[in-house]
Amino acid sequence: MDSESTKENPATPTPASPGSEKRADKYQRILEAAVEVIAENGFFNARVSDIAQRAGVADGTIYLYFKSKDQILMAAISNAFGAFLDLARSEVKSITEPREQLRRLALLHLTSLGSNRNLAIVFQTELRQSARFLAQFSQHQLKQYFDLIREVVRAGQNTGVFRHDLSDKIVANCFFGSLDEMVTSWLLSERDYSLPGAADAVVDVILGGVEVRRHS
Repeated sequence: MDSESTKENPATPTPASPGSEKRADKYQRILEAAVEVIAENGFFNARVSDIAQRAGVADGTIYLYFKSKDQILMAAISNAFGAFLDLARSEVKSITEPREQLRRLALLHLTSLGSNRNLAIVFQTELRQSARFLAQFSQHQLKQYFDLIREVVRAGQNTGVFRHDLSDKIVANCFFGSLDEMVTSWLLSERDYSLPGAADAVVDVILGGVEVRRHS
């Protein structure tokens, strides 16, 4: 993501005056408030004035950072997913075994959304209400996540852990799709259960199809 002005690229604000820290805090409060308000009311029913009130800022302050409600939603998603990606890359680098890397990614994915229901609602439902929003997210942040998963799969193939005859792209789609469906099922379920607790089971299913089978 290129560093441009805050209005042009709200996901990466770059305040540079003595009050920059205070503005950065205000910006973050707006993003967090947006997630809460949009999750509670839906994107189309959420009002900028409600977001401002929840963030504890004046309505006009919002427009110092964003041109529209669309920009607020995309900035909130980019901010949250960017933090997840940074952590995911760091965790993958700290582990050398491809199977364990997939387990860590699955746990991070389910923990990140399982610990913040409002964020999960925004990701699983509100983002997908608009083909434009979804396309924009998929072409940037989501692609980076898929690339990371594919790197792990290729590493496993290169070391003989995973099957060579499988497309790393297809494996990545199956991996992400399984986790994505687990989050959706969790949101729709009337039962209260630990979403991260499903991580190992999901990875076991995936590994059952991609691991090289050793013959005795």
